Amino acid sequence: MTMGASEGAAEACLLSKMEHFLVMTHDVDGTRDFYRDVLGFQEGARPELGFLGHWLYLGDTPVIHIAEWASYTAHSNRLGIPVTKPASGTGPLDHVAFNGQDANYSALRERLDRRGLKYHPHDSLGIGLRQIFLDDPNGLKLELNFWRGR
Repeated sequence: MTMGASEGAAEACLLSKMEHFLVMTHDVDGTRDFYRDVLGFQEGARPELGFLGHWLYLGDTPVIHIAEWASYTAHSNRLGIPVTKPASGTGPLDHVAFNGQDANYSALRERLDRRGLKYHPHDSLGIGLRQIFLDDPNGLKLELNFWRGR
């Protein structure tokens, strides 16, 4: 089926933003503590969903949902929804990226150093970008971007 330019453009605009990603873990509180205490996400309201977990917010958006493997799997199986299986690494997902205020770059590095967390800084000064790559407690790679002048 062939689409005209306006039809393709209309279909390409069905989604407007990323809402959240779900981190599956055996340690919901430790994972929450990492995102809240290390990266500064805000813990917020989460409705009763039938499994253990937390929601962490950036502004008004709960961008990180945390779910405990066993209770989430049991809940999803009851609903007939397939569940990701635990595996080393992140499967086809390589990383999740967030932007931060450039002024917060040094403060985040100091916080990571104080906690003895391993991370990999990468500077692309030619384009005004400083990055920090690190793994969350579950092995999910995070890319934290700090753009100069933004």
